[in-house]
Amino acid sequence: MAELLAPAGNPEALDAAIGEGADAVYLGLKSFNARLRSSNFAWSQFEATVEALHKRAKKVLVTVNTVLQENETERMYRFLEYLNRIGPDGLIVQDFGVLNLARTHFPNLRIHASTQMNIASARAANAMSRSGVSRVVLARELGLPEVREIRERTSCELEVFVHGALCVSESGLCLFSSFLGGKSANRGMCAQACRRLYTAEVNGGTRQGYFFSPNDLQLIDRIPDLVQAGVNSFKIEGRMKSAEYVGTVVSAYRYVLDNWERDRKGSLETARRILANDFARAKTRYWYDSSHAENVLNPDQAGGTGISLGTIDKVREAGETREALLRGGSYDPDEGDSLRFHKKDDSARESHKIQKVTVEPAGRWLDIPEGFGKGDSVYLIQTKAMSRRYPRVLGDLSSYRSQPGGDRLPPLQLEKPPVQAPVTAAERATAGKPGAGKLSAFPEGIYVQVSTIEDLYSILMDRPVRAILELTAETLPALLGEASVSHSGGAGTLPFSKRELIISLDPFLPQEKEDGLSTALDRLVENGYVNFIVNNPGHIGMLRNRGLRLIAGPYLYTFNRWSIDWLNKQGLWQWITPLENSRDNLEASIDNSCREQAFVTVYAYPALFRMRFSLPKDYTFTFFSDRQGGSFKALSTQEGSYVFPEMPFSIADKTAVLQKAGFRRYVVDFSKTKVDRQEYRAVMDSLRKGTALEGVSRFNWKDGFYDPDRIEEYRQMNERASERSSAALKAKGYRGKGGDSAASGPGRGGRKGAGKPASGGAREGAAGRARDSNAGSARKPARSGKTGQSDRPGPSGRSRPAGKPGSAGRSGGPKKRG
Repeated sequence: MAELLAPAGNPEALDAAIGEGADAVYLGLKSFNARLRSSNFAWSQFEATVEALHKRAKKVLVTVNTVLQENETERMYRFLEYLNRIGPDGLIVQDFGVLNLARTHFPNLRIHASTQMNIASARAANAMSRSGVSRVVLARELGLPEVREIRERTSCELEVFVHGALCVSESGLCLFSSFLGGKSANRGMCAQACRRLYTAEVNGGTRQGYFFSPNDLQLIDRIPDLVQAGVNSFKIEGRMKSAEYVGTVVSAYRYVLDNWERDRKGSLETARRILANDFARAKTRYWYDSSHAENVLNPDQAGGTGISLGTIDKVREAGETREALLRGGSYDPDEGDSLRFHKKDDSARESHKIQKVTVEPAGRWLDIPEGFGKGDSVYLIQTKAMSRRYPRVLGDLSSYRSQPGGDRLPPLQLEKPPVQAPVTAAERATAGKPGAGKLSAFPEGIYVQVSTIEDLYSILMDRPVRAILELTAETLPALLGEASVSHSGGAGTLPFSKRELIISLDPFLPQEKEDGLSTALDRLVENGYVNFIVNNPGHIGMLRNRGLRLIAGPYLYTFNRWSIDWLNKQGLWQWITPLENSRDNLEASIDNSCREQAFVTVYAYPALFRMRFSLPKDYTFTFFSDRQGGSFKALSTQEGSYVFPEMPFSIADKTAVLQKAGFRRYVVDFSKTKVDRQEYRAVMDSLRKGTALEGVSRFNWKDGFYDPDRIEEYRQMNERASERSSAALKAKGYRGKGGDSAASGPGRGGRKGAGKPASGGAREGAAGRARDSNAGSARKPARSGKTGQSDRPGPSGRSRPAGKPGSAGRSGGPKKRG
């Protein structure tokens, strides 16, 4: 019997899930989970939950699904030891280091690979199974035929999301929220950049919309097919949702699972009627219906959830409360109903339960929260009639007192790579000489990544020690010699030899592309290519143990030494550090003796969203902006769609610091971006001369991830300093305003000066604090054109066709500071 797995963001939702017949629940504790904004469970509540559900023959899964920084590894070790004592039925894990820690020290813990681990193929599932993973939570960007094929090719348990909110980006690959304000989706702090209101430049003016806000997933009609396909567990999303929502959705899916074999049509009709009370966004079956975005994105739908009640028409004061009259809705809300209010400029959203309704000839006046007024939108998210009391799962908690202990994590010393046998003829000729060995294939210096053959020629003006080329449908024929190599200077051979070329693989590997990619890689190896960057566990399964030189790409996240050690165990001894990483964590996670194995990206236009579909045809824009003034560009291709920042990430001027610390291999990444010669020259000058570039972002390099604990710590420190200052002034008889203090805490990461706006107007991040920028604001977007057809620094190989309206081009990228 397939398992129905429900979210439990708090004890009330737990009651609803069990009361409506869930077989298992998944929940998070106060840290190390991807829903830190939900209530989550205290130690005593968790321990009691495990005991109570086991008595009911139900299961408890714990989310440990965030990436782990080096300074958190000992706390994680203690957390895992605690979980090992309490005995949940599984841990949902994203970080390879957490997997490695658990398998090394607590092998009895059952590990499930989170959807954030980006498992979308049988090869990836099998790679994780070999590492001790019992179940994989498949990426949501898959269709029914792909799920069936994965089931046929793996013995690993499969878990599939069937209901709830979707991420617009491919699972585990979203960097948008992190780029804006350090609130990383990979750290449970997602600020939901996909739900924002954006302004796009279109021909003749501007257009506003929630362009990247996806509908909610609902696969109730596909449950019988998925049962027959062999799916082991059906997962409902919603640890941030109310108990009423959880109860409603669980009851619908429970009914279908129990009755579809006897009465498929009737059971589905009943379930759909139950789900009519799910006042969430419009629904989609995503890849189960179509691979087109028209059934996924709805730019006219506000980023939140609920049934529209129109907008606030009038506001009045009524004693200590504010009341509003709504217009434009088809439902009259009553006392006890729950509403969600949206500011018309998308600057704030708030949920509110109605306490008072006054009916007058002019209409129904209802109390509203502070800060909202005329023109703001209102949505119904729950009616009073939906409220239901469930038997409580948890009782007296006084006897549950277990907590993590104080055990010390045994130290882990990273190993040096073994000497690899020579691969190419040139290496065989120099075998045994000084400098020979595995790393000789990857010399110190600058590595430049591009997406087209044309751009391979462009970077010859300042030749890097190695070139990295993305493997795409366009580059594969040229690599295999099956298509003529043409460029602006004419036709010829590839400008880099096979020894000098590294082939980079896309991080998203869906089942549909597994066989095709495997065949393409076999042919490339047969043609003499030996250097590859792997970005997905499925790539490891395809290329390991073949005598090749493999580099773990930036999407096989290495935020701690335990994840690096896991890669070493897979035969990967070089790695590109994650784009989200900070300087402090980089240095803490890699031993001095192993830093020559690391590649550090020093310049890139990071893909903030990576989407497995082409954007809708009416998205006739390339450039768009948010209300904080951030500028971005969209690229839509047949292979997928992307969103990039107009402001590139750069620490190119920090290479002297990196070199002193022992990092001597640097990546300049122009993926999906046409190489502009002026920009390329400026970046290479910055690398060599240490000159800072204007108009760039430091991403998380300086401040690190947003850390709410540090923010609170420094807030309290500032308050104490302010109180001391005021007391001292008062003692001296000063009668000024007081209360102000020169003390200032850090921004996101807790270091002095972090979080201050840069000169020239750095844009505000998703967390409401300015990003650290070496120079001023992003460049002003040029006039709009067809998506993916901008000039500089537009998408690779897609410059605007002559005679078509649109972009006037870009200004040649960042400049050196004077």
